[in-house]
Amino acid sequence: MDKGTRRGTALERLEAFVGEWKVETTLPGAEGLVGRTVFEPLLGGQFLIQRSEIPHPDAPDSTAIISFDPDDGSFAQHYFDSRGVVRIYAMSFEDGVWGLVREAPDFSPLKFSQRFRGTFNEGRSIIRGRWEIADDGVSWKTDFDLTYTRVD
Repeated sequence: MDKGTRRGTALERLEAFVGEWKVETTLPGAEGLVGRTVFEPLLGGQFLIQRSEIPHPDAPDSTAIISFDPDDGSFAQHYFDSRGVVRIYAMSFEDGVWGLVREAPDFSPLKFSQRFRGTFNEGRSIIRGRWEIADDGVSWKTDFDLTYTRVD
């Protein structure tokens, strides 16, 4: 199987994400925030793009491009937001569990480690997830929870 075919096959596994989602979260001092996220194939299905917006000044709008490396079989999420933040997360998606981890500097210094774990419900219509941070790279604490509910 050539690299292009392998990439396409791997990205087909992410079909569960494609569509529009309502996003709900709570940030310190801001209860019950509601926004939206859209996942769509990009460039003929070679990538998956995620666009997110939550109408609150402490919740930046963001765009992420998900890629697959056919050489090592890994996914990566290339993240950009309205604050000018650029990051790369190692990404996994296995058995309905979506994982993102950043534990090394990339386009920005690593002031803290981050990880996300989101679990799809059985009907793949809800993702319940949590972002965690570790200032020292070891002691993890909850940053905030997110719930995605499929709209379409």
